[in-house]
Amino acid sequence: MIAVGDSLPAVTLSEYNIVEGTCALGPNDITVAEEVANKTIVLFAVPGAFTPTCSSQHAPGFVQLTDEFKAAGVDEIWCLSVNDAYVMGAWGKELGAAGKIRMIADGDAVFTKATGLELDLFGKGLGLRSARYSMLVKNGVVKKLNLETSGGFKVSDAATILAQVRARVDA
Repeated sequence: MIAVGDSLPAVTLSEYNIVEGTCALGPNDITVAEEVANKTIVLFAVPGAFTPTCSSQHAPGFVQLTDEFKAAGVDEIWCLSVNDAYVMGAWGKELGAAGKIRMIADGDAVFTKATGLELDLFGKGLGLRSARYSMLVKNGVVKKLNLETSGGFKVSDAATILAQVRARVDA
């Protein structure tokens, strides 16, 4: 499993942005190594778009605190899920995430598997998903990882990682 001090996997993901009044194009490839270079990223992952906790608590917290993250030196906020880019784009539109959070699709779970942060939800109709977590990444290196256990939602929320960013726990 990925740990503090490890580099993010060199994989390609995708995103599809739906912007009102424009013709949406995509999905567009996201080469993780290129996209995180020389940036401070807060990445949070959810088991699934449009699912109850993800939609009512996890993602909205990051949307609401976007300005605070930016003021604390975060360049981008990423939401990652093992969903396709179209679903992530639609979910981002519903959340009002445009210009705030990049809705990143890990449709084949390549990032999730490479980090060892998969969640086995077979038998529940959901298959292989991402575990719920948040991480602080600087120049592609994990500086903080908040992994939920036992299906909880206690440590990966926006307020927790924002406090960590502000405290510069990675120093």
